[in-house]
Amino acid sequence: MPARILVAEDDLKQAELIRRYLEREGHLTVVVHDGRAAIDEARRRSPDLLVLDVMMPKVDGLDVCRVLRADRDTGAEVPIIMLTARSTEDDLLLGLDLGADDYLTKPYNPRELVARVRTVLRRTRSKAEGEVYRVGELEIDPSRHEVRLAGRLLEVTPAEFKILACLAASPGRAFSRQQLLEHAFGFDHYVFDRTIDVHVMNLRKKVEPSPGTPAYLKTVYGVGYKLADKVVASDAS
Repeated sequence: MPARILVAEDDLKQAELIRRYLEREGHLTVVVHDGRAAIDEARRRSPDLLVLDVMMPKVDGLDVCRVLRADRDTGAEVPIIMLTARSTEDDLLLGLDLGADDYLTKPYNPRELVARVRTVLRRTRSKAEGEVYRVGELEIDPSRHEVRLAGRLLEVTPAEFKILACLAASPGRAFSRQQLLEHAFGFDHYVFDRTIDVHVMNLRKKVEPSPGTPAYLKTVYGVGYKLADKVVASDAS
């Protein structure tokens, strides 16, 4: 389904290339070249998705993300894919912690960006429609607050469900422990990163056929955890 996409990229040639690829997919695409214009345009047009370069004049992409995520009326919910030449773990984690939904490290293939856009839009629309998340034999139903494995209802705690639902809404995406803490416990709770490790360990005992070699809840070393985006029969056996 076509979407309204805002592209914020200060490299004119790269911005034009992105625009062409997105319009080829049928998306209505608007391009701006600095962070201030990105904020103004996002507030004016309420795009379905924002492709956001990190290194931009006037206001950089990280600050654009920070401003929009704090802007509850216009930008808090818009999905954001960040483009960055910064490949260090800290920079990538900072973008995710600020609320980016995905990121690509430069240089990248424009076709990969189009695929990421397609995935993020599908995920966002699935949330709005109350979709049940399925990976292999695992099902997470946010509206019913239920988790099933091969059709069998599992008993999970409220915190475990919040962690699993957060991961399931973005399969394949790595979440830091801090992101999962905030999703499960909110900003007002004083808890430790180790708390997430304990919850994930308990979840693995419930959802994994072999907790020692997890097929669903994967550790991303140096980052945190992710839910596998697909599980083949041999992984879950």
